[in-house]
Amino acid sequence: MSEPTQNWDIEWILSVLPHRYPILLVDRVLEMEPGKRIVAVKNVTINEPVFLGHFPGRPVMPGVFLIEGMAQAGGLLLLHDIPDRQNKLLLFAAIEEAKFRRPVIPGDQIRYEIEVLRLRSTYCKLAGKALVDGQLAAEAVLSSAMVSR
Repeated sequence: MSEPTQNWDIEWILSVLPHRYPILLVDRVLEMEPGKRIVAVKNVTINEPVFLGHFPGRPVMPGVFLIEGMAQAGGLLLLHDIPDRQNKLLLFAAIEEAKFRRPVIPGDQIRYEIEVLRLRSTYCKLAGKALVDGQLAAEAVLSSAMVSR
């Protein structure tokens, strides 16, 4: 069950994550069960700087961006309840079982579905999916470590 009437818009996202243009990869949070799961979205446009070189004439979102978007959505979930989150950073500890199923192109909306597998005070393991139009685009198991900034 999601928290009722919470506004997880871009202003809230910017207040939680340290990421900024051009690497901020979450536009809005749709659902969240703190400590358990999150659903967030990223609207992909041709204006993304990465499409200048990946690939000219056939723009495709790099797979590492899909992984990073999953991690940022997971970061929103993990940092949601941390009182001094402005003093914390989440760093990748591991990426496992990454699979890319379909290309993501301008005009797509990526739906990140992230679930907590294991949660400790400074370590977390998440299962992440990136979907477009209900189809799986990418999936991975992500581990992160929380450190002081």
